[in-house]
Amino acid sequence: MRVFSVPLVVSLLVAFAITQLANVVTTLYLHRALSHRAMTLKPGVEHVMRVVLWLTLGIDRREWVAVHRKHHVFSDEPQDPHSPIQRGVWTVTFGNVGLYRREAKRPETVATYARDLVPDRAERLLFSHGLLGLGLGVALLVVLFGPVSAAVIGVVHFVLYIFLSGCVNGLGHWYGRRPHDNKATNQRWLALLTGGEGMHNEHHEYPRSPYFGSTRWDLGGGMVRLLSKLHLVVVHESSRFSRDREPIPVAG
Repeated sequence: MRVFSVPLVVSLLVAFAITQLANVVTTLYLHRALSHRAMTLKPGVEHVMRVVLWLTLGIDRREWVAVHRKHHVFSDEPQDPHSPIQRGVWTVTFGNVGLYRREAKRPETVATYARDLVPDRAERLLFSHGLLGLGLGVALLVVLFGPVSAAVIGVVHFVLYIFLSGCVNGLGHWYGRRPHDNKATNQRWLALLTGGEGMHNEHHEYPRSPYFGSTRWDLGGGMVRLLSKLHLVVVHESSRFSRDREPIPVAG
């Protein structure tokens, strides 16, 4: 009896591809477009990214944005939700998902740092129901690859995404190059695996820029340039060299 519907190596490659797709949506949509308002996606592009986010991660965009903005406001200070300097590098690297969820479920965090993201009809009906999105994503994998292969793909995808996110928040504030005077670091290998997020020192120096430095290692920045040429995003050039620690005003 054949256990895997597709060879194991194919399952692993599919899981890696889904993780990279999720990383692209994270860096372009959640991070650069929403959290820092560095650019605006055309409605069709934004809708596609919201669907991908819903099916692959089930993340609430308001929660993600709120936690990330708080991280920038209190970067590596005691109030930082996931600072390796405050909590320990291995605690953040391997326990980042727990720290994220703890902070994301605090109503005051979302109310303070994501007050500009008003839930729309699509969010109320679909995108706020993360488990439903994940369930549909898994069901799609089962249809395409069979139950066992789908299970392997799903588990590897989640473990890899969570681990890479932990590396950005943990190792990305502990080890690597620091060309600018901030505590974040640049790691090229991590940038290659996270759509450019590993160029963390560059990002913290110019947090509202859509580009994480003038480097080919920022793959997300390259995608922004391509999408801009295709008129699918509008880049806010005025914020490229802003050193504001606070991504947008959060005081009411």
